[in-house]
Amino acid sequence: MRTKSNARRQTILDVAAQTFRELGYERTTMCEIRNRIGGSKATLYSYFPSKEELFFAVIAANTQTDIEAIYTCLDPTAENIAEALHTFGDRLLRALYAPCAIALRRLIIAEAGRSNLGVLCYEHGPKRGHTRLAAFLRATMAQGRWPEADARVAAWHLYGLLEAELLQRGLLCAQETITDEEIGPCVQRAVTVFMAAYGPPTRA
Repeated sequence: MRTKSNARRQTILDVAAQTFRELGYERTTMCEIRNRIGGSKATLYSYFPSKEELFFAVIAANTQTDIEAIYTCLDPTAENIAEALHTFGDRLLRALYAPCAIALRRLIIAEAGRSNLGVLCYEHGPKRGHTRLAAFLRATMAQGRWPEADARVAAWHLYGLLEAELLQRGLLCAQETITDEEIGPCVQRAVTVFMAAYGPPTRA
């Protein structure tokens, strides 16, 4: 029964992903997805209570591996914390500013005022990522390798610094494509500023 349930869930995700690609988020309805899958409305809603949750599940199914790769480099026992942050920032920005990811973020922002999609994506995306980054910073401070600070605030500051040079251009379509050549220097500058604010004092 468990295998059958998992198979059914995957079928729903596959059909939903195809439908969202064909019709877009706004024109896609749960009724349309149910018609393509077959079965009852109750069955579909037993897996995904709303279109927003189904859409997010489609996103998560295609990004989970990449997200894990971004955060696995955050090892508080790493010899060079700045290098770990640089790797993290580079992976994060490459994921966030891939063409499909930018388009997705624009869609989520556009829909946020009309549905629960924005809150759902925030809770399961940025908020969870922030918790992991803050835990990494907190562990680093607990080891005495960094001065004590509010790790929660520090994590938000790092996210802000990493996106500071790219966010407006990317989300407002002022620049359609963010290149890998741009990302590297942006990450380097962001980590340098972050280390100056929160890292251990540099020795003369």
